[in-house]
Amino acid sequence: MSTSLAAMILAGGKGTRLQALTRKVAKPAVSYGGKYRIIDFPLSNCANSGITCVGVMTQYESSELNTYVGNGEKWGLNGVRSLTSPLTPKQTEEGSNWYLGTADAIYQNIDWLDKVDPEYVLILSGDHIYSCTYDDMVKKHLESKADCTISVYPVGWDEASRFGILVTDKDDNIVDFQEKPKKPISNLASMGIYIFTYKTLRAELIADAKDPSSEHDFGKNIIPKMMSEKKKMVAFTYHGYWKDVGTIASLHQANMDLLMSGDASTNLYTVQGDNRIFSEDTHSTPQYIGKSASVRDCLINQGAVVLGSVDHCVISGETLIEKGAQCVNVVIMNGAKVGAGAVVYDAIIGPDSAVDENEQINVKRDGIVLIVNGKGAK
Repeated sequence: MSTSLAAMILAGGKGTRLQALTRKVAKPAVSYGGKYRIIDFPLSNCANSGITCVGVMTQYESSELNTYVGNGEKWGLNGVRSLTSPLTPKQTEEGSNWYLGTADAIYQNIDWLDKVDPEYVLILSGDHIYSCTYDDMVKKHLESKADCTISVYPVGWDEASRFGILVTDKDDNIVDFQEKPKKPISNLASMGIYIFTYKTLRAELIADAKDPSSEHDFGKNIIPKMMSEKKKMVAFTYHGYWKDVGTIASLHQANMDLLMSGDASTNLYTVQGDNRIFSEDTHSTPQYIGKSASVRDCLINQGAVVLGSVDHCVISGETLIEKGAQCVNVVIMNGAKVGAGAVVYDAIIGPDSAVDENEQINVKRDGIVLIVNGKGAK
């Protein structure tokens, strides 16, 4: 099998900053937006870009994520001329290892890539919320004859230290790179989206694997080394909605962004045509809104039952908001229940979790709180 472009999605992270949400579930499998999982976004973007060969590298709590990804059917990536493969760390004659870093995850799957035989490799993170096709980025990579093209996104200066930061010249050539700097010299953040010419990437990965001092990471090792070697490195600026949902606050905000009006780029439910997001939506019953319920500015998925008051909330299916309950600025995930008379502000209620009757949570509105006490919670 040969293809001009293969995609590799890094989906093995634990996501420790999402706290109890990832105790038993890999970060890319976390729920988002009432009906999605985070992994739906890079996979849908691949499908919408016409990319027919996708490897998904899983590791931490991989069983549920591997089952969900399956053969790519949900995204139309399971045809005769398409391939989706969950790729977990494997045991070989040389032994067995967890993925040691982002670069090592690709390196451990070089045999798979060699069989696919791509000219170019698109590397994606499995934990970002955005909707696009990669066509323009691929076009820029080809036209500039780059060894590596990195997608960048302008972020606020107060956020820049959380990201890999790039500096470019007037022709978008990358002239400097800082990995999560304390004092950033630019606000162009790497989105963790790379296109490599495969021959170059293969050689770099093999060399990196032999370096005992390397952390085997793209941002810390591969990209700086390629720059020191004067490889052709180009930036592609992304325009559109993009969110790194690595923290409870950012995941909550990304859900709240779905409720924004007047800017379709932030409301992924309005996306049609080439940028549609595909997901597994198994709810066959409609939402039920009780006669005495109060609903204001909410997104409510099929299967939810709302008998109380909800204001500016994102509500998944199979949830129950009992009579007299009040939720404001709350993300309510699958199977959650809010008891009668309970009051909840500025929170994420995890899957299958419950708020007791008359319980009051975050009424002083002190940041975003996480409530997880259901299946898989400790």
